Amino acid sequence: MRRRTFFGVAWGAVTWSLAAAAQQRANKKRLAIFVASELSTDWYEQSENKYSRALFTELRRLGRIEGQNLTIERFGRERNPSSFEALATEIVRSNPDVILLGGPGALAFKRLTSRIPIVTITADPVRLGIAESLAHPGGNFTGASIDAGPSIHGKRIALLREMFPALAKIGLLALRIQYGGLAAGSPILTAAEAAGLPTAVSLLEIGAKEKDWREAIENLSRDGANAVMVVDSPETFQNSSLIAKLLTDANLPAIFAFAESVEAGGLMAYSFDLIELYTRVANNIDAILRGAKPGDIPFYQASKFKLSINLKTARQLGLSVPPALTASADAVVE
Repeated sequence: MRRRTFFGVAWGAVTWSLAAAAQQRANKKRLAIFVASELSTDWYEQSENKYSRALFTELRRLGRIEGQNLTIERFGRERNPSSFEALATEIVRSNPDVILLGGPGALAFKRLTSRIPIVTITADPVRLGIAESLAHPGGNFTGASIDAGPSIHGKRIALLREMFPALAKIGLLALRIQYGGLAAGSPILTAAEAAGLPTAVSLLEIGAKEKDWREAIENLSRDGANAVMVVDSPETFQNSSLIAKLLTDANLPAIFAFAESVEAGGLMAYSFDLIELYTRVANNIDAILRGAKPGDIPFYQASKFKLSINLKTARQLGLSVPPALTASADAVVE
């Protein structure tokens, strides 16, 4: 009798364990991470990528743990051999519970789905047409905006002009997919116009090679630009060292959007805090997985910016850094 009782208890425990495992599998949510300019291997909890670590640390704090209650599918540049749109289509067809989009491409996803929630760090989402307003996005997008409009670009131009008073025409180095040709009325062109500066524009594709960056910078010089604004994107972030070297070789003072670009040899940067932004989007992801609608989650607008200056690069360019500018810098690379 005791043996039968023991067998019954043991079988019950096995049945409960199997049911619990099945329930856990059923409760797992699926997150797709798409950063077209970076490798998929950069987006793991133990990655050397500090922004990836910030994302996963916050997800874990919120109880979202890969392998337990969260399945993550990663789509990086190694899976993007043909076109951005083809991979975006594959991601949408896989039907994840939420997509994290790092970098440009929101409009491609907007064309593909109005149903799957998408969390993104982007330029002005209202101007892009993926949100009705920052406070009430209204659609299937939410996240963080790194674009405070003409004011932030105007600040970068003013800092570059303080460093390089001879600034007469500013070159804009950007991705075609991100800024759509930097059409008239864009915040950057508006800021340049307000500063009384003509512009030259060079646009590159995702996956641009060294020769493409070199040619783009040569085109800016040929068009009369004597200083450059490197427009923020994961692509310019990944190629910081190359871009900084090419600009210095071309004797073009430049301002970047990432502090890392200055550490890599760029002249100066007025940068947002990406760790803060990835921490915030982790909270957006968690809220959506708990049932919130992305259209009800306000877009956060970056408000913390840091000035970084590379004194070595300034010397290579023959620039004398104003003491007031050095004093106001948050980080100075000697």
